[in-house]
Amino acid sequence: MEAFALPHLLIILLVVVLLFGGRRIPEVMKGLGEGIRSFKEGMRGDTPPGAAPPPAAAPPAVAPPPTPVEEKK
Repeated sequence: MEAFALPHLLIILLVVVLLFGGRRIPEVMKGLGEGIRSFKEGMRGDTPPGAAPPPAAAPPAVAPPPTPVEEKK
C-alpha cells in the first residue's frame, strides 16, 4: 500500500491552489526556499551576504567592592 498515490497528490495540489490562488504560489514557494536557506546557514553558522556580522560580546562590567557601612553612635 502506497502512502501517497497520484490521486492523493492531485487532491493536495487542488487544495493548495484553492487556498493560495495561482498567483501567490510562486511567492509562497520563494519564501519557503529562502526560509530553508536561512535555516541551513544558521545551522552552519554562516552569515548571509550583506548582513552585518554579529556584535562582539562586551566584557562583563566589574562592580567595585562594597564599602563597609559605618554605624553612627
